[in-house]
Amino acid sequence: MKTVSKIVAAAAAAGAFEWALAEYFYKRTMIRSNAKVERTMKMAGTDWSQYEPFMKQRKEAMMAENMEDVYVMSRDGLKLHGTLIGNNPKKAVICFHGYTSKGMNDFIGLSGYYLPKGYTMLLVDERAHGDSEGKYVGFGCLDRFDALKWISFMKERFGEDIKLLLHGISMGGATVLMTSGLDIPTNVKGIISDCGFTSAKEVFTSVLNTMYHLPAFPLLNICDKMNQDRAGYGLDECNAAREVRKAKVPILLIHGDKDTFVPVSMCHEIYQNIKGKKKKLIVEGANHAESYYKDQAAYEKAMDEFIGGLEIE
Repeated sequence: MKTVSKIVAAAAAAGAFEWALAEYFYKRTMIRSNAKVERTMKMAGTDWSQYEPFMKQRKEAMMAENMEDVYVMSRDGLKLHGTLIGNNPKKAVICFHGYTSKGMNDFIGLSGYYLPKGYTMLLVDERAHGDSEGKYVGFGCLDRFDALKWISFMKERFGEDIKLLLHGISMGGATVLMTSGLDIPTNVKGIISDCGFTSAKEVFTSVLNTMYHLPAFPLLNICDKMNQDRAGYGLDECNAAREVRKAKVPILLIHGDKDTFVPVSMCHEIYQNIKGKKKKLIVEGANHAESYYKDQAAYEKAMDEFIGGLEIE
């Protein structure tokens, strides 16, 4: 009996440790007050200091434009914030940022592409980020429904004839890909995803394995249950590689081949699952979210060719 008691006690202790570890990982990752941009940037490993002069120039030009704070209400009652730049009722791009970032940050560089071409830009703060409400990060699974709200906002603001692009980076890239599987309005003519991941569960698995040298099981199984109970969705409930199979609009995928945060293999998997029109650009030597800055010419050429085949102009 003593041996059995010891085994039971050891199992209980191990279970308690696993639960405590999962709770720690969950809180620092899924809850906005604990998800820190500095930690994300360190994990992503991209050296942004080398691009500061370029970004400063682009930001000054962007900030000189007329801007307006705009809001929508999510389906679960959150007040979501966005920044509207420009006033062209004919064409616009809705931009979705990465994890722990905000709308005004991630598209500084690309504003120099879109604004001179006459696009209205809507820079969204995804739920639990920036000036949007929310306690739990949506990791695209919840944000895809928020994207529908923003699409409706643009139609109401500029009219039924406005033509839209969805462009996302990292978590925003996953968001727009997950949105592609929904019944989206025909105003959306194309989707651009830069370093988007397949699902929260799969990107967490990669991070645990490569950066923390920890197995995903049972840690993520516990976190998945926590998230279902608290945030209302499973970590693999929505997977971009599955959602794009239902996409009815063309998709452009962009990814850096040196990305260690969201492995480029996810880009290849998503691409293989797209049944409709698609293009892919892999930027050599680019780390996470660095593709535009690493090879601006290739990035803009890919966008020109992609958008040129759409009904935008």
